[in-house]
Amino acid sequence: MARVIVRCWQETYRGLMTDEVLDDPGLLVARERFWSAALTDERYRENRAAVAVRDGELVGVAMSGPPLEAAPEWTRQLYVLYVLAADHGTGAGPALLEAVVDPEESVALWVADPNPRAQAFYRKHGFVADGAVQVEGGVREIRMVRGTSHGR
Repeated sequence: MARVIVRCWQETYRGLMTDEVLDDPGLLVARERFWSAALTDERYRENRAAVAVRDGELVGVAMSGPPLEAAPEWTRQLYVLYVLAADHGTGAGPALLEAVVDPEESVALWVADPNPRAQAFYRKHGFVADGAVQVEGGVREIRMVRGTSHGR
């Protein structure tokens, strides 16, 4: 899972994040630690994780969980949804989204901006930008929501 995430970051964020961050050998170790905790630590028991596999190889990863924001308008947050570039358009993305977020749940996510492909994917699946912006790790992100008063 960590290898897929790092490869997806390198494919997706090259030019948005520094090469030093994307090519840092410690990035994989840090992601491995994150996933070990996310999948085993009791604090994350309400998270849902899913993987996409093609020909015995992991090609995508998704995870959602309770929102971190105080008093949010949504019941779930999509924290991770990555599919290797070679598998874009195969249906892996929609399957991962459906695996970790129920259609009737209100949900929010942060997506890099600019990232037109990802933003178009989320719009296709009912998400709308609600106007919130943040900078995380030097990358500008916009919040998109679905099933809230902003995302109907």
